[in-house]
Amino acid sequence: MPVDTRPLAIFLMGPTASGKTALACELGERFPLDLVSVDSALVYRGMDIGTAKPDLATLARHPHALVDIRDPGQSYSAADFRADALPVMQRIGAQGRVPLLVGGTGLYFRALQQGLSDLPEADPATRARLAAEARQLGWPAMHARLATLDPAAAGRIGCNDVQRLQRALEVIELTGRPLSELQRGGAATHFPWRVLKLALLPADRRMLHERIARRFDAMLAEGFLDEVRALRARGDLHADLPAIRAVGYRQAWEHLDGQTDAVGFRDRAIFATRQLAKRQITWLRSEVGARLFDPDQPGMAASAATAVQLFLGQPGRATPPA
Repeated sequence: MPVDTRPLAIFLMGPTASGKTALACELGERFPLDLVSVDSALVYRGMDIGTAKPDLATLARHPHALVDIRDPGQSYSAADFRADALPVMQRIGAQGRVPLLVGGTGLYFRALQQGLSDLPEADPATRARLAAEARQLGWPAMHARLATLDPAAAGRIGCNDVQRLQRALEVIELTGRPLSELQRGGAATHFPWRVLKLALLPADRRMLHERIARRFDAMLAEGFLDEVRALRARGDLHADLPAIRAVGYRQAWEHLDGQTDAVGFRDRAIFATRQLAKRQITWLRSEVGARLFDPDQPGMAASAATAVQLFLGQPGRATPPA
């Protein structure tokens, strides 16, 4: 049987608020790993509190590539991520280290490893028209339309997942073919790294939901609404931008527009974050070859470190630093 001589890489995946960053930093202390963010919101500058971006002290000790690389007025796609991540991984390997890709954006992980379908570029006019229809009819009605046109895509995309829902309808309008059909015909690619997949998968959703609520309250205390006010004050950002549609930011934008009171805003933001976590967990359960770890179990970090140590074939540090 031929020996796999590809360089090594580690994927650390999990739903929001599952402790991915803390575990990645701990593994970075023990092993020769360089961290790469796999998060569609952390790419944006000035969006720190609401994205749970690692603080400056953490980033100084454990730099994360692909954080703060876009202005919120710009879009960022899975294709952009793949184009950015591949050379970063090559550079890390050339330095004798191993890339540890950490985040919760499953589409980015999949695009990186499997390549991308030949889908049309975004069309601003089509997107603007779909957004106008959604404002009139509501996104649940748009989701019902997608269920008629592309049941497979509608089954994967929630009615509140506005960005993906809009993209699926846009692809149908631009090509006349369902998104799911085009994705099945995607370009196969040989991924030039041997990958260890670690997935944080909470067994008890209630504990995850409690962490989500506590974290959101902490964000509010840290000045999340002031962060969104500063984004609004720029004058060039609007609610239909991908950055502003991020979970939490969309609800904050609507609240500052007067659409909800403080209690309603908090409830809607926490609910949207729980829905995001649910989608991420569903995706993780379909991820082939992932090693699953319950973040609420004692000894989880030690078990993950053992898996990394065996994969790297080196001693590492037996215990976390003091």
